[in-house]
Amino acid sequence: MIRFARPAGSSCPPVSSFGLLRLIARPFALSAIAITSSLTTISPVISADSWPQFRGPRGDGIVADGTPPIEFGEEKNLTWKTELEGKAWSSPVIADGTIWLTSAVEVIPSEEERIELLKQTENTERQFKQLAIAKAIELKVFAVDFETGELQQTIELATIEQPDAIHSLNSYASPTPVIDGERLLCHFGTFGTFCIDRASGELVWQRTLPLKHAVGPGSSPIIHDGKVILIQDGMERQYVIALNAETGSTEWETDRPPMDAPTGDQKKAYCTPIVITDSNGREQLLCMGSQWMVSYDAKTGEEFWRLYHGKGFSVVPRPIFDGEAVYFATGFGKPQLWAAKVDGSGDVTDSHVLWTVKKSIPAKPSPVITGGLIYLVDDNGVASCIDSEDGSNVWSKRLGGKFSASPILADGRMFFCNHDGEVFVIKPGTECDIEVTNQLEGQIMASPAVIGDALVLRTDSALYRFDR
Repeated sequence: MIRFARPAGSSCPPVSSFGLLRLIARPFALSAIAITSSLTTISPVISADSWPQFRGPRGDGIVADGTPPIEFGEEKNLTWKTELEGKAWSSPVIADGTIWLTSAVEVIPSEEERIELLKQTENTERQFKQLAIAKAIELKVFAVDFETGELQQTIELATIEQPDAIHSLNSYASPTPVIDGERLLCHFGTFGTFCIDRASGELVWQRTLPLKHAVGPGSSPIIHDGKVILIQDGMERQYVIALNAETGSTEWETDRPPMDAPTGDQKKAYCTPIVITDSNGREQLLCMGSQWMVSYDAKTGEEFWRLYHGKGFSVVPRPIFDGEAVYFATGFGKPQLWAAKVDGSGDVTDSHVLWTVKKSIPAKPSPVITGGLIYLVDDNGVASCIDSEDGSNVWSKRLGGKFSASPILADGRMFFCNHDGEVFVIKPGTECDIEVTNQLEGQIMASPAVIGDALVLRTDSALYRFDR
């Protein structure tokens, strides 16, 4: 059963070629950040000092203008630390001096109650060990003052009784919200999508799009051209939908390509889309999913092209684009990294693949590209640098620990965060140069954010701001 808050009012041009990137970007990798992506940014009504969506202004983990500290900790370069209620792996988003975060406050069952709740699901007893389930959850939004860390407001969105089970490594609030002008869009998968007025904190509209996630929600929303784009790749149905950002009404809805899989478990996915412009001037919505990478017309949902990448499923990493090619990980099973041209039409499987890499590829963290080099870390802590032209390995280094958060590049440094609260700061280049390893209390599953000289990090229990 779901109890919702009452709404206010009525209810409800291509970048240079690879050759030019090599001649210009690689020798000056640290100063060439601004030309390494032609992702279409979201909302046109966002102030300059903002981090409006998952992986930052362009959705690629690159900080174009920011100088966060390299060394930090519980007592070093700490501006403030704010304890947060609930459990959530969603990343912070920031605009106009306020940090917004989603959370799910769980009513935790006893072990006996947990087993009884799981028996009421469609999961087998063999799956129980890797699953978590709550008796109820309260979905909330926190507004935190960027300067002081003070919790300004808590917005209660919905209470869900007997929610679906999730994976023990997931949370009920993993999708990152997105800021669109004066609106904040919060998505909790099957548990609801909510539009909030940032100035008043009032609920503008809400939608419930039921989906069988199997292990909980994960795909974050994006805003493009007045539309909220959601990838809805569940067990029983897989589709992409665009909602009107002002009203929540459906603009278009498109089913995913047919999949060859014995069960719905191998058809589901949790990826976040990107919007690009190709060399033909087409504005493409790239939606990675199980078995297929698909390009759609963002205005209509019509398919431009599709590429079959094999049996990969439960895809999480967000794709990246450098103006010529899209780079994407294929998800669980045996994760691979693929590079493909984006100027095709129809089925481009046999014509547009540039290369594939099969070793040390993440199933959860997203990659970063700059200066013709791709940086990534796999779930088991092996960081790699890959040449974007041919997929060759430049270096690999075991950092240690387990990883879910996506890295960022800021002020010429890569920041990699693991589950144990360690943050590895690495200088990009053709050799692995770990400058410092920082340690925080708690677990890091959410990707960091940067505003100016400030680094904002969320752990499983607190929100931090560090400054030089």
